Amino acid sequence: MKIGNIEFPENPLFLAPMEDVTDMGFRLLCKRFGADMVYTEFVSSDALIRRVNKTEAKMAISERERPVAIQIYGREVDAMVEAAKICEEYNPDILDINFGCPVKKVAGKGAGSGMMRTPELMLEITRAVVKAVNIPVTVKTRLGWDHESKIIVELAEQLQDCGIQALTIHGRTRSQMYTGEADWTLISAVKNNPRMHIPIIGNGDVTTPEICRQRFDETHVDAVMIGRGSIGAPWIFEEMKHYLETGELLPKKPFAYYLEILKDMIRENVSNAGERGGILHSRRHLAASPLFKGIADFKKTRVAMLRADTVDELFAIMDDIPNKFEV
Repeated sequence: MKIGNIEFPENPLFLAPMEDVTDMGFRLLCKRFGADMVYTEFVSSDALIRRVNKTEAKMAISERERPVAIQIYGREVDAMVEAAKICEEYNPDILDINFGCPVKKVAGKGAGSGMMRTPELMLEITRAVVKAVNIPVTVKTRLGWDHESKIIVELAEQLQDCGIQALTIHGRTRSQMYTGEADWTLISAVKNNPRMHIPIIGNGDVTTPEICRQRFDETHVDAVMIGRGSIGAPWIFEEMKHYLETGELLPKKPFAYYLEILKDMIRENVSNAGERGGILHSRRHLAASPLFKGIADFKKTRVAMLRADTVDELFAIMDDIPNKFEV
């Protein structure tokens, strides 16, 4: 599979763009464990054209994480074009347009998956962005606005006609948010539409190596995108890669091995954002990591990790976990 001139191996796995999750430290870890492409947190076009420092900081890219995509969102054609040109200055490999975010502050204002209610505007923005930049443009979207308006099969063809070079589909409508189960039947319908010739990337509820294999086999998508299943668990890419290649589950390693991976993420985040910023960036992963799930009476320790203000304090708490609990 290729996106533009970027070649990917068989059954590639992508890290989904996630707000407050896919900072550089986490992206680099996912890359280390086998992610074939990673995405930045999404960037507001309105904030970007105002040159908001916090927004521009999201677009910092390391050579170690390539290929990497910057993702933008917005609802105004001119703002999206200007933002796309600014993004190109940061030299990403791909520019991705977010037409899938379901949260109220985005979709409720007509951006993200709110665009599913104004497909003509979505197409106008896409055509304009494709024309404005010299790097491959891709789109991430959903099945439709709600159960009564699942327009993705027709919409996919129209987006392809705009000149995008790959399409990622999350198998839910906007109204579902992240509830219920992702429906991959329409993702499969898009992939197996003979009029589609761009790569189709499937996304939604791929949380285990077995599910990942099933999605490739049943839908024939070109790539699978991993989102929430990777939070606090960048090693999921290694586990999935191993299963895809061998048909066997990768044996679990000692608790200390995974703990050290999370500490590596914290170190990288601190290196990039300073001690305070790096710790804040890491808290979402520490709160959600499956490494700590199922440990009896762990709540107080989890709270202590999330309240730690220094790396030394945080690492001391983490290092003491094997001594305090059966892990």
